[in-house]
Amino acid sequence: MIWDYQSILANWPVIWRGLVGTMHMGFVCIAMSMSIGLVVGSARYSRSLVFRIPATAFVEFFRNTPVLVQIIWFFFAFPVFTGIKITPFWAGVLGVSLNGAAYCAEIFRGGIQNIARGQWEACRALGMNYRQTMGRVILPQAIKRMLPPLTNRAVEMIKATAIASIIAYYELLHSARIISSNFFNPIESYTAVAIVFIVVIWPLTYTTRLMEKRLSVSD
Repeated sequence: MIWDYQSILANWPVIWRGLVGTMHMGFVCIAMSMSIGLVVGSARYSRSLVFRIPATAFVEFFRNTPVLVQIIWFFFAFPVFTGIKITPFWAGVLGVSLNGAAYCAEIFRGGIQNIARGQWEACRALGMNYRQTMGRVILPQAIKRMLPPLTNRAVEMIKATAIASIIAYYELLHSARIISSNFFNPIESYTAVAIVFIVVIWPLTYTTRLMEKRLSVSD
């Protein structure tokens, strides 16, 4: 076999466009999943069944169904049921974000549960309500412990954007498919995409390791 990376270098704008698409979807998914996960995770910890039951159903549904199925459902089935057309970008964002939010919710719930019960009782003794207790006392401490797993979750969501290529969203995997179909070099194309993912994601994983070491020392 003759390795031919010349076609990859000659078509770098295709790879670059795919990288832009990946990072665009990745950052939107991270922002949405963290926000939704915080709300759902807090509801999962609530004593009220009105909040806890829907939050639990959300987590169990999205955590126990494949993200690929969710993306396909949002792209093909969602417009049928609602009459609202949805682009490949938003279908991918909804699938990856809601799936990631289910896992983030469990991270938030675990971080909140890790705070000593006495601190909740102290807040109640001071007359704080649930919102004030969470915002002023519990979450500032819990976030410190949740940062490493949340960062790992963010890395997973960036990689999960590759699944959106199944609905023709223009990201890295889709760009590799275009080049390989035009130049019949799938091994080189997908190898190049793997290298780009490593270059992009490695700084995030390295930052996570530094964060874990810093937090372990401070603890």
